[in-house]
Amino acid sequence: MVTRTAQERRTEEKRAYDAYLAACPARKLLDEVSGKWVSLVLVALGDGPQRYSDLSRRIAGVSQKMLTQTLRTLERDGLLTRTVTACVPVRVDYELTELGRSLRELLAGIKDWAETRFDEVESARDRYDARSAARTIGSDGAG
Repeated sequence: MVTRTAQERRTEEKRAYDAYLAACPARKLLDEVSGKWVSLVLVALGDGPQRYSDLSRRIAGVSQKMLTQTLRTLERDGLLTRTVTACVPVRVDYELTELGRSLRELLAGIKDWAETRFDEVESARDRYDARSAARTIGSDGAG
């Protein structure tokens, strides 16, 4: 009988994931972590522990429902911890875990890329839209 180590089992299990397959659990995880609120919350928490109200103020446009839902999902996935301090009023802090910090690094890079390259993307969009409009009008006008 061949006995496999825990590391060998994890490696084998890791190879079993293929996010291109519809039934793959990694696909659901990709879907969760690619949401805009997840990205913004994780990057914001890179500055250290924060309270709900701090996150709510910092992330413009997020509703109370979406922020609460996002924080619960991130806590469930092991990406952040929620610490309740018994005082009046009760204090609740959110902080990244090691797993959350590893994802935050990637998402911060994407956020920085979006902020620094947006003008180029906007120019590309304008060129595309101009070509698309010319094609629509150009052939027979029927689009």
